[in-house]
This record gives sequence, structure tokens and C-alpha cells, in this order.
Amino acid sequence: MRLFITGGAGFVGANYARWVMSHSDDDMVVYDALTYAGNRDNLRDLEGDRRLVFVKGDVCDREGVAEAMAGCDAVVHFAAESHVDRSIVSPDAFVRTNCGGVNVVCDTARRLELEKVVCVSTDEVYGSIEAGSFTEADRLAPSSPYSASKAGADLIALAYRKTFGLPVAVTRSSNNFGPYQHPEKVIPLFTTNLLDGLAVPLYGDGQNVRDWCHVEDNCAAIDMVLRQGLPGEVYNIGGGNELANRDLAARLVELCGQDESLIRPVADRLGHDRRYSVDTAKIQRLGWRPVWELDEALAATVSWYRDNRWWWEPLKKALP
Repeated sequence: MRLFITGGAGFVGANYARWVMSHSDDDMVVYDALTYAGNRDNLRDLEGDRRLVFVKGDVCDREGVAEAMAGCDAVVHFAAESHVDRSIVSPDAFVRTNCGGVNVVCDTARRLELEKVVCVSTDEVYGSIEAGSFTEADRLAPSSPYSASKAGADLIALAYRKTFGLPVAVTRSSNNFGPYQHPEKVIPLFTTNLLDGLAVPLYGDGQNVRDWCHVEDNCAAIDMVLRQGLPGEVYNIGGGNELANRDLAARLVELCGQDESLIRPVADRLGHDRRYSVDTAKIQRLGWRPVWELDEALAATVSWYRDNRWWWEPLKKALP
């Protein structure tokens, strides 16, 4: 099978490309605009492999997407603006890329009659939940321009199934972490700050809860949906590792050999959801289970950032 992977030079997309290379004989076209979050260095270890072709392009460019997608059998659509804080400052880019991009991808895949499309989304589309876990049938109640644009993207993709019969499925994952994650995100930001002996900014009272899923577990789940998931269906993906942000910060402080005095409370984020939690029974019925245990995964992630300053230091310097 030949895969068309949008956003394949980003964090999850590059890890997925790596997953496919090591778990299948498929080849792929990686399509990425190489904005600040897209990085050819994320694919450095795959360079030279004849199964991977890289194409630089904007996911909203119909002609570019059509040319690059031609000859592919399936699409895994990662390309997105994904940082909540940036969406609060510049929402236009999120609506353009996340909603416009999925429309171009789905319409092009329809015209080219591809066998399967998987659109990668987020648990943030459900909003906050005080107790229990969201199922795929629950209503969407996004709180930020980012999550609203992803909710819109989900609905656009699923509308292509209903209207045109496009064989598209949607995945909604909890918070991912692992190697090659841009240092604007909380775990790499805290880790790289702590490795340099710098303070880490903790929003509000630090009691906002997230479910943490190692990126390799998410990639395995996405690949399972690609190969076994049903068109028109949504699949939640979660690591089963719910943790308050304050406790996450404390674990990272310990792993980096620092003192908790470096945890500094800051004003809370606008519209900050209190708790995310998704029910993963549906994808578990396909046979998927998370492999990574949280403490082991956090330790491995900290070790990766400790050993790969060449990768993150230039990105950190470029942060606004």
C-alpha cells in the first residue's frame, strides 16, 4: 500500500511514518508545509529510504495535494495547527488549515477514489468533563479556537462519508508526548527548561487533568484504524494515564534532577478546560491496547531530550 501522510514532518506524523517503516512494507508520500512545527530533522533517520518520498506543500493547495496524492492508496491526515495558546492569539490560521485543509484532502481523495482516509483529531473537541469519560457518541463542545477548528474538521470529514461515501474514519486522541515534540508543548517545554535549570510556568492552580498517551501508542492505534477501522466511524484513543498538571510537573522535576521551587504558577489560560477523559472501549475491541506505562514513558522522553539538544535547542531559541 502507498500512503499519503499529510503533516508527516510534524510530531505525530513523523512518528507515524517511523512506525509504518518499522511495522510494514508500505511506502509513503510525506506531504508537509514545513511551518515552524514541521521539521525535516524529524525524519532524519528515514532519509535515504526509497520507500519514503517527501513533498513540501500546503495542505490547502488543491493542485499540490492532488499531484502529490496521485498514485496513493490511502491517506492519513495529520496536518494541522495544533497549539491552543497560538490559536487564542491567531485563530484565523487554525480555521484555514484545520477546516480548509481537511476539506481539500477529503475532496481530493474522493476524486482520486482512494481506498481509505483517516483524519487524526483530538479529545479536546469534546470539551471538559467533571467525571466519567467521553464516548464517541457524545456531543462536541470545544472551548478554544484550536479545538473548535478540529471539531469542524471532524464534521467536514464525516460529512464526506455521508454525502459522497468517502471511506473516512476519525481518531480522537488524548494528549501525546514523546520524541520530536516541539518545545512549545508542555512536556518538552518543561523538560528542556528543567534540563537548563530554568523555571516552568504552571497554569492556574495546576489541577487541570489530562490523559497522557505516548506517541507510539497513538501511532499504533491510528494504524489499526487505517487497516481495520470502519468507514464513517470515530475512534477514541487514550493512554489511561490521567494526571493533574501539577503532578506532571513534579514528576518531570524529579526526572530532571531539579527542585520543585522551579515550578512557578502563572495566570491561567483563557477557556482552560478542567479535565479531559475518553472512553477507549471501541478501539480496544479492534485489539489495540496502550503499551507504554506512564513513568517509563516519561523517563524515556526526558532521556531523549537530554540526549538530543541538537534537535530542540534551535527550536527553543525561535520561540516567541
